[in-house]
Amino acid sequence: MSSTTAGSSTTVATLIPSRTAVRAKVRVRRKGSAQRVRTGISAIVIVVWCLLPFYWMIITAFRDVGFTYDTAFWPTHITLDNFTTAFSTALGNHLGQALLNSLFIGVCVTAIALLIGTFAAYALARLDFRFKGVVLGLILGASMFPGVALITPLFQLFTNIGWFGTYQALILPSISFVLPLTVYTLTSFFREMPWDLEEAARIDGCTQGQAFRKVILPLAAPAVFTTAILAFISSWNEYLISSQLSSDATQPVTVAIASFAGSQPHQEPYTAVMAAGTIVTVPLVILVLIFQRRIVAGLTAGGVKG
Repeated sequence: MSSTTAGSSTTVATLIPSRTAVRAKVRVRRKGSAQRVRTGISAIVIVVWCLLPFYWMIITAFRDVGFTYDTAFWPTHITLDNFTTAFSTALGNHLGQALLNSLFIGVCVTAIALLIGTFAAYALARLDFRFKGVVLGLILGASMFPGVALITPLFQLFTNIGWFGTYQALILPSISFVLPLTVYTLTSFFREMPWDLEEAARIDGCTQGQAFRKVILPLAAPAVFTTAILAFISSWNEYLISSQLSSDATQPVTVAIASFAGSQPHQEPYTAVMAAGTIVTVPLVILVLIFQRRIVAGLTAGGVKG
């Protein structure tokens, strides 16, 4: 009897931890499922919150001007006249020329910012020199300086030297806004790259410039590409400085859309503005979707130390 009782107690003692472990696993599983559900709901809310204005812009762009204030949540009274109005030079809407202006300004700003920012970031990350912290602080301070405070001095300066209404009057201020972003993004990447790669290239006979061009720069391609996309989007969306320093021949799309005229007098051309906004926004969305893997790789590059 005693041995049987001892065996039974041993069996019960063995079963109790097993049941406890099973219950713990069930609780962990339920907790994980609940967390996944919460994450999914949060992601859906964020996606809807971000895409809802874009969706409303698109359906308004295809809506007849007589039904501008229709509150239907689905496309109604579909027409393409708003896109014709957006490109109508007879009404004073020069969207086609403005698109070319924005493209030219964005490419110039991106190219110059990358050319200067790449060398500056490499120097700040890999070289030791006096006042490096001061230089970084000045770059940070320049990026935090409010743009509205620059309008009056820039207007006076460019008027005095005859640059008002020219492309260079729009490109140079945009570079000053984009360059700090370029420098800080690339500095963090260059700082995390191992020194062994550059030292191995120097041992093989490369100069410091050759090591940078043949070894470091190819490895930095994801970060450079990401920075180029961000710089171009920032230049493409700039409005404040351009609204004061551009002329009819050089105004970008942000300024051109703000001065739109509609097909009906004494009525704000909301549908034409939405059509122009769709034309301006869709290429950027497609660009980001096509290169999203490179953008994510560039943003995360250098974020994990080997």
